Amino acid sequence: MNISSEPTGTVSQTEARFGARIAARLDEGSRDLPHNISERLRAGRMRALAGRRVTEIQLQPVLAGTRSNSASLGGHTPGFWTRASALLPLLALVLGLIAIGAMQDQERAFELAEVDADLLTADLPPTAFTDAGFLQYLKKAAQE
Repeated sequence: MNISSEPTGTVSQTEARFGARIAARLDEGSRDLPHNISERLRAGRMRALAGRRVTEIQLQPVLAGTRSNSASLGGHTPGFWTRASALLPLLALVLGLIAIGAMQDQERAFELAEVDADLLTADLPPTAFTDAGFLQYLKKAAQE
């Protein structure tokens, strides 16, 4: 059944018939239950019916060429501060990436300075400085 093609009155009638069929089926199944359980079920149904709200959809006319976000804000367009605050997360992200890059550059500079200090203060023969694996040896020794 395609509900969207039916008129509004037919949809509510269909829902009412469906609800009546469910209620009849529940009543049929509750006949075999003890009296105290059936009374609790009846009281629960009464509370559910009392708390039921009927919602109506209120349609508002929309003119061609109007912006949809201004209609959702009660006809007010967002101001400068609203737009500026929407850019704050982007600004925080960019500043965080710049800070991370600067910290990584500084860490790399400290590592190179440490290797240079180890080279200059060590008692080594001059041929050790020309060895290709000497830098790796110094890094490994500094980590231990």
